Amino acid sequence: MTRRDRREPEFTEFFGAHAAGLRRTAYLVVRDWHLAEDLTQQAMAKLYAAWGRTRPATRLAYARRIVVNECLSHLRRRRPETAFETVPDLAAPTAGDSPLDLGRALELLPPRQRAIVALRFLEDLPVDEVARVLGVASGTVKSQTSRALDTLRRHLPDLAEELS
Repeated sequence: MTRRDRREPEFTEFFGAHAAGLRRTAYLVVRDWHLAEDLTQQAMAKLYAAWGRTRPATRLAYARRIVVNECLSHLRRRRPETAFETVPDLAAPTAGDSPLDLGRALELLPPRQRAIVALRFLEDLPVDEVARVLGVASGTVKSQTSRALDTLRRHLPDLAEELS
């Protein structure tokens, strides 16, 4: 059996087991399901190309790093928003709207902080692993986590007690 013959089923199994989680992480960073799907696919293509150079024990961490890097790169390349002379009126909240809107609060975070929150709390990774995935120091992960949680506490006061 050639290396290519082994790579196909290994990669297919890996993709089936981890694509959904990687897509969730991408979504938390870019805040768009379709874009998260596209960026996850791009990351998987890069992983497939590097498959033979990766170790089975570190493939998931490598895949996370590729996904987060793809998301952050996309957000850096994104066109700036168009300015308008007047701000459109916002819809008034209805009785069924909840003041607890985690999605809107996450949009207040810079992309790197969203990535850290996604990896720390969605993927449940320890600080050192998040630092390895993002290629930053552990102290940076700790300080950015603290800043992100402070922002979320300010904008989601109902969660303040749960996040403490």
